[in-house]
Amino acid sequence: KMSSAAPRGHNWIRSQPAADEDSEDPVDQMISRTGCMASHHAVQECMAEHQDWRKCQDQVKAFRECMNQYQKHKLEELQRRQKQVPTDG
Repeated sequence: KMSSAAPRGHNWIRSQPAADEDSEDPVDQMISRTGCMASHHAVQECMAEHQDWRKCQDQVKAFRECMNQYQKHKLEELQRRQKQVPTDG
């Protein structure tokens, strides 16, 4: 009788797609803020196609470079803001 329908407590699976439409994945939200979403999608598409990260090194490298540029920009922005803040003394 294990092959019968799932117990009522398992009905959450059916409502999951609707919930996904309303809330974006937190990782996707973070990457979207970096401006590297296209590179991220390229890595995902390559991985889906090849199922082997070694075959996706060009996409991985492009994504890494994009993220490094973002980090460098954020660091420069932070340093610039710190210089603008007058110190009390």
